[in-house]
Amino acid sequence: MNRIPARPAMRMVPWLRAWRAGLVSLDEVIESLSAAELAGIEQVVVDDADDGLPQGLHAGLAALSQVHCDDIRLLLPVPGDVRGLPRSGGFTERALASAEAVRAGGIGLVAQWREHTSGSGDSWHTLTWWLHRLPADLAAVEVMSVGEADLALTEALREATRRLNALDVAAWNGNGALPGLRDIEARQLPAGFDPRARRLYARALLLDHALEVARQDAMGGAVSAFEAQARLEALRPLAAACRAAVGAACHARISW
Repeated sequence: MNRIPARPAMRMVPWLRAWRAGLVSLDEVIESLSAAELAGIEQVVVDDADDGLPQGLHAGLAALSQVHCDDIRLLLPVPGDVRGLPRSGGFTERALASAEAVRAGGIGLVAQWREHTSGSGDSWHTLTWWLHRLPADLAAVEVMSVGEADLALTEALREATRRLNALDVAAWNGNGALPGLRDIEARQLPAGFDPRARRLYARALLLDHALEVARQDAMGGAVSAFEAQARLEALRPLAAACRAAVGAACHARISW
C-alpha cells in the first residue's frame, strides 16, 4: 500500500449518489472504485450479520439499489466528533478505526484494509467493505452547503498558515513533497455535480492529503517534540474544515 493510504469512502459516496440518481451505472461506480491508487486492489463486501462470505463489489453494492441518493452520506468521524454514528456497535467501532464510513439508508459500509503475506515473503493488500444494518432511529446527518464549507475552509487555511508561520515549523517534510499527489489529482466527482462542488472536492481532497502527510511526518520542520505538537494543534481546525468541505461536496445537490 502507498505510504499515504487511500480514502475509499470519500470516493464511493458521490459515485453511489450519482448511481442512485440515475446518472451513472453501477458498473461505472465500480470502475471508479478500482481506479488510480485502488487499481489492482481486490475488493469484497462482507455482510457483518451473516456467515461472513465475501461478495464482489457488484453483488455487494446491489443491496443499495433501492436507496435514495439523498439518503447516502459520508461520515468522517474522529474522537470527539462521532456525528452520524450509532452510540455503539461494530459499525461505530470500524468507522472510528477507519476514520470514514458510508451511511446509505439503513445500511452502513466501512472499508478495512488487510495485509497478506505469502510463504515466499511477498505481501499485498485487499480491501474489505463491511456491510452493517443500522438502527432505524439514527439522527439525520447534517449537511453543510458548498458555499459555507468553501468559506470555512478558506478561513481555516488562512489561520493555519498564520499559526504555522508564527511557529516557523510549516514544512510538511524534508523536501516538501506530497507522496501520492497524482492519485489525488486523478479523482473527480461524477456527472450531476456542479462546478463549484467539483472545485471544493478537489481542493479539500488535496488539503486532506497534505494533512495526512503532516500527521505521518509529525516532526515536519519542528526541532522538538513540543514544537511538533504545536504544529499538529495548529493544523487541527484545518483538518475539521477539510472534513466538512469533503462532506459538503459529496452531499451537494445533484442535477438530473
